[in-house]
Amino acid sequence: MSKTTTDTELPPAAEAEAAAERLTSAPVESDGPTGIGMFGWLRWMWRQLTSMRVALILLFLLSLAAIPGSLIPQNGQNQFKVETWKTQHTTVAPIYEKFQLFDVYSSVWFSAIYILLFVSLAGCIVPRTWQFVGVLRARPPAAPRNLTRMPVYAAWRTDADAETVNAAAHRLLRRRRFRANLAGGSVAAEKGYLREVGNLVFHLSLFALLGGFAWASLASGTGGKLMVGGEGYSNTITQLDDFTGSRFYGTEDLDPFYLKLDSFKSSFQTKGDQIGAAREFTANVQYYAGNDASRLTKGTIEVNHPLEIGSSKVYLIGHGYAPVVTVKNAAGETVYTGATPFLPQDANLTSTGVVKVSDYGDKDGKKTQLGFSGFFLPTAPLSFEGTGPISLFPGDAAPELVLNAFAGDLGTDSGLPQNVYQLNQKNLTQLQQDGQPAKARLKPGQVWDLPDGYGTVTFEGYKQWASFNISHRPGNEIALAGGVLAILGLIGSLFVQRRRIWVRAVALPGGGTLVELAGLARSESAKIAEELAELAVDLQDDAPATDDPVDPDGPAGQVDPDGPADGTATKSANDGTATASAADGDADHPGAAGAADAPEAPSDPAVPADQNSKE
Repeated sequence: MSKTTTDTELPPAAEAEAAAERLTSAPVESDGPTGIGMFGWLRWMWRQLTSMRVALILLFLLSLAAIPGSLIPQNGQNQFKVETWKTQHTTVAPIYEKFQLFDVYSSVWFSAIYILLFVSLAGCIVPRTWQFVGVLRARPPAAPRNLTRMPVYAAWRTDADAETVNAAAHRLLRRRRFRANLAGGSVAAEKGYLREVGNLVFHLSLFALLGGFAWASLASGTGGKLMVGGEGYSNTITQLDDFTGSRFYGTEDLDPFYLKLDSFKSSFQTKGDQIGAAREFTANVQYYAGNDASRLTKGTIEVNHPLEIGSSKVYLIGHGYAPVVTVKNAAGETVYTGATPFLPQDANLTSTGVVKVSDYGDKDGKKTQLGFSGFFLPTAPLSFEGTGPISLFPGDAAPELVLNAFAGDLGTDSGLPQNVYQLNQKNLTQLQQDGQPAKARLKPGQVWDLPDGYGTVTFEGYKQWASFNISHRPGNEIALAGGVLAILGLIGSLFVQRRRIWVRAVALPGGGTLVELAGLARSESAKIAEELAELAVDLQDDAPATDDPVDPDGPAGQVDPDGPADGTATKSANDGTATASAADGDADHPGAAGAADAPEAPSDPAVPADQNSKE
């Protein structure tokens, strides 16, 4: 049988592309600039920015840009680590500062990426949502003129009335939760709108994720505080070690509360392959919100388990040891005593630090000051030969304090700020003992007699210190909700199939009715074939098949003398041959037509009856 193409029909390739595009509400992308002049270029650039391709590129760049923030210490998270890192990498530290690598998430280049992604998502979501609303308000597209062109097709003859068959098909499709429309002697039904809903939810969730991140950047603040066991502080700018605010969160917005570190407990694995691995870090604290000290409450802070006070969260970010040193002058007067935090340098908590004695007094008629630098070793080796002063274990199994002594001017009276963890040796002279630099290796309780009559140094013992990050980030909940919804939307967009089914019952000139069923899916799936087969079986109750065979490629009502004896015809899109009979669908309905297996691609897609349809 020959076929002709009318002026209103499209070539098969064009029809296939048009049929696929009509199953989505995604905005059409342009392959190049449109229009002329500056306006045309701006329009083309806008379309490129709001395209899915560019959005994915920006999302990938955002993930790459976040990598330095996880590898390099950040000012807003741990100022101590930043300073230590700068001290250890003096060559590249200025370069990193120039490129804002210590403030990645508030840097200009990181902000530019997520702002562009924000604009791209907004430009994609708005037209996509508008088009989807239009699709929901419109009726399902009418049945194509030639249903045999559909990828999945079934047909049979019945003695039932055409109107009765169409009404039954409409009822059955509605029962299966299809959006069905009965008009023009056929039923058009569509299902799977949750796929596009999932796409929109995914995009909106990314929008919420970026919005939460932006709000956190604009209205967040972080402060740092190091406390030795037994110390406490009020959450004010004068008592914080460092503070980083934002545009809408400053020092006047700090939550008023008091926090005291009662004790710090740490434990490490003592045997096995993971010897020295941390097993417990717990800070036992007391706190109260506001100014009411009578509401003092006990609490604990652990790693990844912050303490929430008001709208701030207190995180435990570090710990170490603080040797307790007492310094006496030549007259035996105590000129310094207290616990001085030493900063860990390795996994075994080999710690470095300095002790500054600014009020030593006079020596030989001159005002002088003392400075001590050295190491605290929680578990010191028997000998430093070959290794130097290092700790063998992070626990305090054999604590020792190694000190070097200096005398002179510490520079503390100059009015210039100093690093409390470093000793400025510009105006200091190292003390000598037996012709060698003065140094001592002390265990708890031991006393070191300083050379040249400078007095004594006693290593009284040690305490543990803990450093805390006080964070106020209002956008975390928004970002978390956006992340969860993005996953749910992605699941919906991947597993829900958009599909259409048409049913047409036409009265034949010689008597009886021709029933045709066809289906089309947005993507390759066997589900459309299964649904069409189930619908054909259920429709047998209202439109039982007769024994007259039907030629699916012939004109309406033509009987195929070589066809199956049960009067049904099903057709695949690959070769147009009959592929299933009623017996394949349901043994209780010998006349039901089975649907063909899902094909790879339609060989001759349909042209909707309405050429001006939006889909």
